Parts: sequence; C-alpha cells; structure tokens
Amino acid sequence: MHPYAELAKNAVEEYVRNGNILAAPEEIPADMLRRAGVFICLKVHGHLRGCIGTFQPCSKNLYQEIVRNSISASAEDPRFSLVRPDELDDIAYTVDVLSEPEKVVQLSQLDPKKYGVIVVKGPRRGLLLPDLEGVDTVEEQLRITKMKAGIPPGDEDVEISRFTVDRYS
Repeated sequence: MHPYAELAKNAVEEYVRNGNILAAPEEIPADMLRRAGVFICLKVHGHLRGCIGTFQPCSKNLYQEIVRNSISASAEDPRFSLVRPDELDDIAYTVDVLSEPEKVVQLSQLDPKKYGVIVVKGPRRGLLLPDLEGVDTVEEQLRITKMKAGIPPGDEDVEISRFTVDRYS
C-alpha cells in the first residue's frame, strides 16, 4: 500500500475507532510538506463507500489534507452513513493528488481518461475525477459534473477547468 493510502487508512481507523484526529508525526515526510488538493475515495468490495476532497488545498500540507479529507470521506459524505468499525477491514483507499486546475478554452482540450473537470456557474460548482469506470466521453463527463453542481445538462454557459491526478492506492 502506498504511504498516502496508508495514511488515509490510519486516519479513518483512528477516527472511526476512537473519535480522534490522527496526530501528525514530529517530522512529516518531505513529499507530504507540499500543498495540493486531494480526493479520498473509500470502496468496499469495489463499491463506493465515500468520496470527499478539495480541488484547492485547505490545509497547511499534504499530510494534513489527506487526514482531513479521509475523515470527511468516512463521516461526512452525504450519500452514505458513517463508516462503522466492522467495515474497516473491507475498505480499499484511493488518494488522488490534484494538479493546479487550468481553464479550458475548447472541449477538444478534455479527455475523461486523462483529465478531471471542474464546472462553475455562479455559486454552483462540480468536480469529477478522471479515469472513472463508465465515463468514456467528454459529453458524459460534463453531464455528470454539471448534475453534481446542480447545473442543467444543456446549460453551455459554464466555466470549465481541467486537472490531472496522481492516484495512489
């Protein structure tokens, strides 16, 4: 298991079992000192169990961002109930570290296997990670992302950004 996924697992287990936020070590690994947006996805037997993240960093470093979003994925995803202690052994963890978003001028700049997307219209905002099972076209990617943001699928007057991820599990 990659150290980022191991950190996510430890954060969720400490929170679910003991109600505590995992304390940072005295010396955080150098690769976790940078800042980046992070999404944490929890799956049980291949089925989504929670997925929460930030497209811009909200914490001081990657270590804290992973811990924060892991706990949120286990306890705050409105689509799911809280993760229970009896589920912990069956959870698979994926940590996606996001690149800085860049504006999209033409839809030809998108590729759902390579880029995630962010759509924005006024206060509404939606994000979809790249390379998701069943999302094979730009049109499908944008439709789902708009739906997540509460934007009608036919609304073309949206701001679109793309990003890449480094995925760890």
